[in-house]
Amino acid sequence: MIAVINGDIISSRKLVNQKIWLSPLKNLFATWGISPKNWKIHSGDFFQLEIANPQDVLIKALEIKALIKKVEPLDERKKIGAIDVRLAIGIGEKTYAGNGVSESNGPAFHYSGDKFESLKKENVTMSIKTPWPTFDEEMNLYLKLAGIFMDKWSVSSAELMQIVLNNPNLTQEEIGRLLGIKQNSVSGRWNRANVDEIMEVNKMFQKKIKTLLQ
Repeated sequence: MIAVINGDIISSRKLVNQKIWLSPLKNLFATWGISPKNWKIHSGDFFQLEIANPQDVLIKALEIKALIKKVEPLDERKKIGAIDVRLAIGIGEKTYAGNGVSESNGPAFHYSGDKFESLKKENVTMSIKTPWPTFDEEMNLYLKLAGIFMDKWSVSSAELMQIVLNNPNLTQEEIGRLLGIKQNSVSGRWNRANVDEIMEVNKMFQKKIKTLLQ
């Protein structure tokens, strides 16, 4: 079993400078694997990512979400608002290993592709498809509810979330030192970003997927 993420950047073509999100995204993916074997960015704003351990896929999807929401794009005259990302997660078998992720095949790739095609219709920005329909139904409810506040993350909320996802054991005081703000300011951002709820969703995901994979 592996996991696959299909994603695209929402409203990316409105940006004057594509590198404002592209370079950070490539740098993040490079810490997880090599291109095109493990990941590839197609057609400017579509990407595909293969993850060996399915238990890691949601935390990585959240990292992508936080990274993109942290971008504060500017045009030549004024702010045009933060961009966002759609993410479709597939978990399943890999039956063929190609020279690159876009050439590989198997249920994990089909699930991710099918789910990606339905994201707009379902009006969500993150969703999952696996061989276990009951698991999908439950997790997609959690992700839909979490999306209500994830999609509204401000740049500062996304910045905080990115730190928490990468350093889950840091205290708020330590995070404050990283951000150059006081602990009470970190607490305010923490609540606005719904950090506890996001981490609970990931904890539940890991618990359930671990059981299913055994």
